[in-house]
Amino acid sequence: MDFVSVIVIIVNILLAVKLAVGTTPILVWWERRVAGFIQDRTGPNRCHIGGFRLGGLIQSIADMMKLVFKEDFTPSHIKYKFFFTAAPAVMFFCSFLTVAVIPFADNLLIDGQSHVMQAIPMQLGIMWFLAYAGLSTYGIILGGYASNSKYGLLSSIRATAQVISYEAAMALAVISMIISYASINLNDMVVAQGHLFFGFIPSWGVIIQPLAALIFIVCAFAETNRTPFDIAEGESEIVAGYHTEYSAMRFGLFQVSEFAAMSASSAIIVTLFFGGYHIPWMDTASLKANMNNVLMVLILLVPVMTLLFVGWMQKNNGWDDANDPRAHETKVLTKIFLGFGGFLTLILLYLFLGGLSENGVNIATTVIQVSTFMVKFFMMSLVFIWVRWTLLRFRYDQLQMLGWKVLLPLSLLNIFITAVVVVLAGN
Repeated sequence: MDFVSVIVIIVNILLAVKLAVGTTPILVWWERRVAGFIQDRTGPNRCHIGGFRLGGLIQSIADMMKLVFKEDFTPSHIKYKFFFTAAPAVMFFCSFLTVAVIPFADNLLIDGQSHVMQAIPMQLGIMWFLAYAGLSTYGIILGGYASNSKYGLLSSIRATAQVISYEAAMALAVISMIISYASINLNDMVVAQGHLFFGFIPSWGVIIQPLAALIFIVCAFAETNRTPFDIAEGESEIVAGYHTEYSAMRFGLFQVSEFAAMSASSAIIVTLFFGGYHIPWMDTASLKANMNNVLMVLILLVPVMTLLFVGWMQKNNGWDDANDPRAHETKVLTKIFLGFGGFLTLILLYLFLGGLSENGVNIATTVIQVSTFMVKFFMMSLVFIWVRWTLLRFRYDQLQMLGWKVLLPLSLLNIFITAVVVVLAGN
């Protein structure tokens, strides 16, 4: 294995770890800020380090440190201590592995050698995701059962019933996508979405399979136990469900697992239905052929976006007292962001004026595609957060009725319609 291959593998693993774990403090902060905005309140803005709040991000770091240093207490009534300890690890492990097969960019060509941009480059693709997305529920089942608590046991039963109800509809929705793309490989599916219908409509999954997209997204909410499908954590009914008896980092690992599952679902939704790493109307070949034009657009866009962000940050400073240490944060961050934006603009200008070799164009294409994927990923994560603070929790009978009487028949109907269209189009 050559040096370039090792570097690509390390980059892919770091990207997977970043999506599954590294985004957790950001998503926690983002969820609190969005919740505050929806509920017409400020959100976290007090916790700071030397006056730096970073918009409330320091609060997420403080909460994480609090969990790290809290006592890891195991109640005396726990009978199965091994399963009690292993449950959060099982849930996190399965949630993390679902991200490992996501293609972050098209295959990278360096000196004629192709490198797959996945942490685990395997052909199973979507089947790998379905397998580990379902297995993550075992962490909830183990945690609730091993807690030797009626609340935990009720939560485990609820989670089991929910995953059975929605895993079936999700798998059938995926079958429609497999029929449409004639492949289970996720990168093949993304490559197919780079084409255009009638020369101007992106052939994204949400356009060619809108019903499958709707079914899959609803089932993804249920798989991640996010509102309105969070009956396994029904605080108003069963205290906190499967993690009632947990404390310190074992409790924290459950929370990280929830956000890792949300990250995995956001990533797979983007990959299947929203073009993956593709820029709209530009597949990999088009991006490489128009790299100079893309660089010129970025040279103009980066300073504009930097100035808009800095202006928004200064407008929402919110500190009238000049003696407050937090009042100086905006001034320092303004210089940092302006400096970073200027530095990035100079790099782009240098690449544009100096020209790129074939390997340089390929690397720039990969960087742009990874950035495009991350933007889509965070936008989909925002949808998860937005829905959580907008909709109420379903009752148990409503949840089961939606899964068995609505989504399952619709997914079967969609498979039939897809198969008919594919056969007729093939003829």
